[in-house]
Amino acid sequence: MQGWQIRVRGQVQGVGFRPFVWQLARARGLRGVVLNDAEGVLVRIAGALGDFADALRDQAPPLARVDAVEVIAVFIDDLPEGFEIIASGGAGAETRVTPDAATCPACLEEIRGQGRRRGYAFTNCTHCGPRFTILQSLPYDRSRTTMAPFAMCPACRAEYGDPADRRFHAQPIACPECGPRLWLEAGGVEVAGDAITAAAKRLKAGEILAVKGLGGFHLACDAANAGTVDLLRARKRRPAKPFALMAREGDLERIVSVSLEALSALRDPAAPIVLMPSRGVLPETVAPGVAELGVMLPYTPLHHLLLDAFGGVLVMTSGNLSGEPQVIGNAEARDKLSAFADSFLMHDREIARRLDDSVVRVDPPMVLRRARGQVPGTLPLPPGFETAPQVVAYGGQMKAALCLIKNGQALLGHHLGELDEALTWEAFLQADADYAGLFGHHPQAVAVDLHPDFRASRHGANRAEALGVPMIQVAHHHAHMAACLGENLWPKDGGKVAAIVLDGLGLGPDGTVWGGELLLGDYTGFERIAWLKPAPLIGGDRAQMEPWRNALVRLDAAGLSDLADRLFPDAPRDLARQMAAKGINAPLSSSAGRLFDAIAACLGLCPMRQSYEGEAAMRLESLASDTGPAPDLPVVAGEIDPAPLLQLLAAGESPARIAHAVHASLARAFATEAARLIETGRAEAVALSGGCFQNAKLATLTRKMLAGQRILTHRSIPANDGGLALGQALVAAVKLEGF
Repeated sequence: MQGWQIRVRGQVQGVGFRPFVWQLARARGLRGVVLNDAEGVLVRIAGALGDFADALRDQAPPLARVDAVEVIAVFIDDLPEGFEIIASGGAGAETRVTPDAATCPACLEEIRGQGRRRGYAFTNCTHCGPRFTILQSLPYDRSRTTMAPFAMCPACRAEYGDPADRRFHAQPIACPECGPRLWLEAGGVEVAGDAITAAAKRLKAGEILAVKGLGGFHLACDAANAGTVDLLRARKRRPAKPFALMAREGDLERIVSVSLEALSALRDPAAPIVLMPSRGVLPETVAPGVAELGVMLPYTPLHHLLLDAFGGVLVMTSGNLSGEPQVIGNAEARDKLSAFADSFLMHDREIARRLDDSVVRVDPPMVLRRARGQVPGTLPLPPGFETAPQVVAYGGQMKAALCLIKNGQALLGHHLGELDEALTWEAFLQADADYAGLFGHHPQAVAVDLHPDFRASRHGANRAEALGVPMIQVAHHHAHMAACLGENLWPKDGGKVAAIVLDGLGLGPDGTVWGGELLLGDYTGFERIAWLKPAPLIGGDRAQMEPWRNALVRLDAAGLSDLADRLFPDAPRDLARQMAAKGINAPLSSSAGRLFDAIAACLGLCPMRQSYEGEAAMRLESLASDTGPAPDLPVVAGEIDPAPLLQLLAAGESPARIAHAVHASLARAFATEAARLIETGRAEAVALSGGCFQNAKLATLTRKMLAGQRILTHRSIPANDGGLALGQALVAAVKLEGF
């Protein structure tokens, strides 16, 4: 019999794609079969196709991501009379694993309705619910998830086996009769009565609640209760870092200004934290010194039920000890969170892997933290990389994330954190094994940062030796540039770009610490065109957390030592100046991040010590409300001198104007030099990368000053070190012989 074989590639397993194909084929009277296999979804079919192949792409289920629909004519002699869904075609990992997805409208209606899942905190279907956080191995079947201990009741089994039901082969399917159980406990004892009702009552009374979510525990409290928020800060020893919030959609406008773009991001199946302008209604202690609040909608039935019962806005911050990754186990939570939480909202479905909440900004659009709901989705590689060898890249030391490339796709892993922390390092090693298994990955090369003392770099060296494959070192800022090119699908042979890379710290090929760079290059290499005038990092790593150190050296370089003495009378200035003069633990750095810290310190913004990374710069951005004129920064032999910004302090300009000027002057200086490279024909476009471009004001001003030029920016992967591994992998791929 003459027929057709149709291959569908992409995120097409665990999303209801086979029953979608089944319904589509039956409606058209077609014969055939559909199955999952190692490469995605395979359809063998006979009859008049018509628009069937187009409909596979155009009408796909909500969580599906179709990369390709390939149709070939074949001879088939074993088709059934009708159309059937048949068993998976064996294990394999060529297709995407579906990220966790927020509760869909149909399931939300059920938990608020009168049916058998009314009030059930683990309701889900093929269009929503846990995926990656419960997955233990491929293929994605219930027996390979943390739902394996829960045997389906007859009613759930009937739904699971019915192709016309939206729960057909929904692996986490459950109901109160057969699924996970929810309870509230305090002092190690289960609290009698309905867990949600009791938890909401305790929140209203000012208690702090530990809540077990999808990727780990949160600590929750009433966001409107300043005393409780302060208590949480005291218990967590987190004096100033902004807390994330969770609110129902109807409560958003009261606390933040919500744009259509922000609302769309909030409603996305990934349900990320979205940064939005604060209306100043909630206590200042929720997010001290910053003008934005990070808010997410409830994304599981448990969260919806809890918010409905509570009736307000909750702080919903990661449940962890300072510096450690999020707690995921019940026993671990009792051990580590009892000092923070008064009670625990627990359940008995295990979390297979911890995932923080993703964080995004919509103006301009960017991902700040790539995590729950966004991983492990794959990204297409640029033209020219279709046959790139398999490479694993291990990223940097801060905001660690790893990346694997294979078959024209990149799997960029989730945010892990600072690798010096022991449990984060364990999570890194788990992720390395995890993603390799899920992606069926066999690397032909290992890529690492140029810094040999990064734990990720040392791990990469050991992996390369064990595998017998090359280890390729990639300069930090080259990797940032390549990551931006890769995300924007810049072709392998697309020509050179002018890359403005502004961040905190990264080792340069010359052995100094870079961080404020204009590079000219592509995937194969680069040259340094301009850079921020270097200044000593007094005390090395201590300069990252003590802004006065950066202010001292910048003021001294600008001839304003007397001002430095007045601004920082209690700091050990003499010793610091001796260290800088003699080069003792004071490496030179062109870091833009440290310049922001310096200006912030001069304006009295956490001058002696930051309580969290980026605090000074975030406060400086919030202060920058005066949009008056900003000075031009001189450029001499490639060095951009920030001294005129320091002179504004001596001239007595307002803090708001100075805060604006550092953004505007820096943007203009780098944009002018980058535009010159395009105008002279040396570059084809401008790429913006590095953690400083997560600063909305800096990103917006730089783009404005590059008006008329082709600009490449980050949108779906972080501009900070969370995207570094993608760039490393692409650079390593082009350096391998024969590619």
